[in-house]
Amino acid sequence: MQNIVVHIPHKGKESTVLNSKQTWNQPNQEWCAKQYAHLIIQEYRDRFPQAIALLEEGLEDSLQFLAFPHLDQRKISSTNSLERIHKEIRRRTRVVGIFPTTDSYLRLVTSYLIEYTEDWMSSKKYISSEAITEQQAELLKIA
Repeated sequence: MQNIVVHIPHKGKESTVLNSKQTWNQPNQEWCAKQYAHLIIQEYRDRFPQAIALLEEGLEDSLQFLAFPHLDQRKISSTNSLERIHKEIRRRTRVVGIFPTTDSYLRLVTSYLIEYTEDWMSSKKYISSEAITEQQAELLKIA
């Protein structure tokens, strides 16, 4: 969404953003979300051609989270957890400054990721393992 908003003038941002955000709030990928996105595309194509071109290009990818109904869609549609991991890696590597070798950098990053994984597996779960297991079982039924 941020990439699209960059190509919209300040005057038209508020209404355009509010309308286009509704695309990702639709309950069903195949029907509602895609249909709503096409309505937005038709409405704003002439006013904001660059923004609409980006929307059309990334629409399928941006709606993939709707294919997982058993998982909390707010969590899997966001990149917040990934951004948090990157921020923590940057913080830890900034303390060291210059690494003597690439292997030392990889050891530091790997040790943090192992620690993060252990925390996720034991207590601090962003998405519960039960929800993931349930989603996997449903996917196996379909395949």
